[in-house]
Amino acid sequence: MGKLQAFGVGGAVLTGLCCVTPLLPWTFSALGLTGLLGYFYRDDVLYTALAGFLLLTGYAIWRRKKNP
Repeated sequence: MGKLQAFGVGGAVLTGLCCVTPLLPWTFSALGLTGLLGYFYRDDVLYTALAGFLLLTGYAIWRRKKNP
């Protein structure tokens, strides 16, 4: 697995966990960044980030198959 694909998969997994579980509020509370929670813990931000990471993963897989 290449670096680009690993970054895409890792970002997609992390963003997916933040969408489904309360991981993001716990993390922001532990870091003292609860003021930013209203901006990041919205569906339009999380779903857009998830779509971006999935597209990045798809691109990395396509690029790897094209140039072995």
